[in-house]
Amino acid sequence: MQASDVTFRQATVKDLDAIVQMLADDNMGSTREQYGQPLPQGYLSAFDAICSDPNIELIVACEDDCPVGIAQLTVTPHLTYQGGWRATIEGVRIHRSARGRGIGSELIRWVTRRAKERGCHMVQLTTDRQRVDALRFYERLGFQATHVGLKLHI
Repeated sequence: MQASDVTFRQATVKDLDAIVQMLADDNMGSTREQYGQPLPQGYLSAFDAICSDPNIELIVACEDDCPVGIAQLTVTPHLTYQGGWRATIEGVRIHRSARGRGIGSELIRWVTRRAKERGCHMVQLTTDRQRVDALRFYERLGFQATHVGLKLHI
């Protein structure tokens, strides 16, 4: 299948198993995620919170209605830019079997269009500096490293 055969939609609880599996399927995710059956309750609680928040959309890229990609879109109002809204894209993953076919690019473009539909003037994202391939991927899509991001685990 090509990226043109992929559809995009809001995730449902039936997709959660596939989503967690994608999040856990890389060097960094394997150290912080716990994929197994049953899924830890934390994933179900977070999924419920995401679905109940009108400013968050969990988007899946699907082939034959089976998730092969995931991205979380969060829209946030800000006082800057004269009260403008901005979108943050997080948790982007493509299933190992679907990589290299343009699905990630189509997913980011779809999510970016969705952010524009929601009135956002800017889309931002972060990627861990260890993910050099991801950084190159986002730069190819037009994202620019204009700021320095900091995190504090509490």
